Parts: sequence; C-alpha cells; structure tokens
Amino acid sequence: MKGVVLAGGLGSRLYPLTKVTNKHLLPVYNEPMIYYPIRILVNAGIEEILIVTGGNNAGDFLRLLENGKDFGLKHINYTYQQGEGGIAAALSLAEHFADRDKIAVVLGDNIIEGNIRKAADEFRKQKEGARILLKEVSDPQRFGVPVFEGKKIIRVEEKPANPASNYAVIGIYMYDCRVFEFIRSLKPSERGELEITDVNNFYIREGKMQWDVLDGWWSDAGTFESLQSAGNMVAKTGANKI
Repeated sequence: MKGVVLAGGLGSRLYPLTKVTNKHLLPVYNEPMIYYPIRILVNAGIEEILIVTGGNNAGDFLRLLENGKDFGLKHINYTYQQGEGGIAAALSLAEHFADRDKIAVVLGDNIIEGNIRKAADEFRKQKEGARILLKEVSDPQRFGVPVFEGKKIIRVEEKPANPASNYAVIGIYMYDCRVFEFIRSLKPSERGELEITDVNNFYIREGKMQWDVLDGWWSDAGTFESLQSAGNMVAKTGANKI
C-alpha cells in the first residue's frame, strides 16, 4: 500500500498567515504541520509516499522534507497541483504514482494523537473497496457526516445543516485502484469542486465501504481555532503515538 498526503490549496481560512507560505508549512506546536500526516503514514507501515502540493511555495516542501530521512524514508515523491479543484481533484494527480496499488490518503492538515496501524492492516486484508475513519465531534456540520442504518453506513452527507449523526468522516481515506475511475466520473459540486464525499458514496453504493472509529483526539487544523487547539493538544499529550 502506498501513501498520499494532500497538501495543496490556498489555505484562505488562515489568511494572512498563508499570504507568504503554504498552510501545511505552518507550525503546530514545535513542528511544521506537514510532519504529522507523513508520520501517520509511516506509523502505518507505509514507505512509498507522494506529497501533492501547489501554489507559489511548493518548492519549500522539498527544502524542508528533502527525501524524508527525518521520517526514516529513503525517498519522497512530489507532484504539483495547478489551482484548486477539491480533494478528489488533488487525489487524481496520484494515479500514476499509485500504479494500481491500494492507497492511504491523508489530508495535510490532519493531526491525530495515536495511529491508524490497525485500520491500515485491516484494509490490507480487504480484497477490494475502501475504508474510512470516523470520529465523534461536537460540530459535525463542518464535515462529511455518515448516515447509519444499524452499523452500516448508507451514505455520507457533506456539511449537512442537520447532521444525521455526531460522527465526522476525518481526512484519512483508504482506497483500491478504482478510486481514480470514480473520480473521472465526478461532476463539480455547487462549490465548483470534485468532492471526496462523492467518491466515498460510490463505494458505499457498491457495498464496498468499511469503517473504523479513530482512537484518541483528532484535529483538522484548518481554521485559527482548530490550529490553536491542535497545537495545545500536541503540547499536552503528544501526537502520532505508536
């Protein structure tokens, strides 16, 4: 299984901090934000990793990360996203890198207390399909929200005004090679983006979606409030524990 970190976008919710740098290079307590999603993948036993980035500061990732020696890696792959088009559009750039292998995808602003090794190992055993991670949150309307029928997810609703559950689909996804086929069939949402929720719903309709609840805390660090909260939690309890 290969790993993909999506670290593009303009980070407009964190302006003016992002006026002169990429959001994922901002500090979260004592390390750059991008370190945390890379460690999520490394702790899951993934050694082949692609960073998808963009904007005027893409070269800073290479200067910071080099070939990944600080993470015990021999090499890190990079690709460039022109403009913005949503998470699914960014993920589409990883098709050549994936080369029909399974992939684990982490959004570049996702920070977790623990690790995803158990979920990753379960996905390795899956013959096909996808696997997502959920976390109970106080503000599910900010996220993709799973709708349950018993213990089965029957769909995911994107930022619903009246959430059907208190769970959020966090920014860690695992897919088989069909994910790129699904992305090619997508049409832009009202926001003008290719939504990852639509990709997840493809797998759900085919009955090939599994899920786990993440242990420990999680933050998306994409707003001033969540960025500060993530830094405070890392300072207090640490992150990416094995």
